[in-house]
Amino acid sequence: MSDIKLFADHCISNYIINYLKGLGFEVHRLKDHIPRESPDQIVISTAKELNSILISLNGDFSDIITYPPSNYKGIIALQLKNHPERIPYVIKLLGDYLQKNPSMGHYKGKLFLVDSQRIRIKY
Repeated sequence: MSDIKLFADHCISNYIINYLKGLGFEVHRLKDHIPRESPDQIVISTAKELNSILISLNGDFSDIITYPPSNYKGIIALQLKNHPERIPYVIKLLGDYLQKNPSMGHYKGKLFLVDSQRIRIKY
C-alpha cells in the first residue's frame, strides 16, 4: 500500500497525472489549489502544505541552492530536455520507482532527477 502524495506543477500533463493515478498514487493538480501562474516559491510551498512531493518539468526546482531538498517532502524533476517523445520512458521509470519505494519518508529531503535512462538522487 502506498502513502505517496504528489503535487503536479502546471507543466505536468494530464497524461502523466492519469498514469500516476492509474498506479494508485494520490496526485493533486496545481490548478485545483493555486493560480496557474503562481511563482515557484508559492508552488513548492503549496506542495509542502499539502504534505506532497512536488513533481515538475520546471528545471528551477532542481536548483538545490534555491530549493534545498531538506526543506521539502521531496522534489521530482522530470528531465525531458525538449524531447516530449521521452515522456513514456520517463514516467514508466518513475512509476516503477514509486511502486518499489511506496513510503513518503523515502522521498523527504531529496531531489529526484528523472530522465529516460535513470533516476539520480540529490540530498
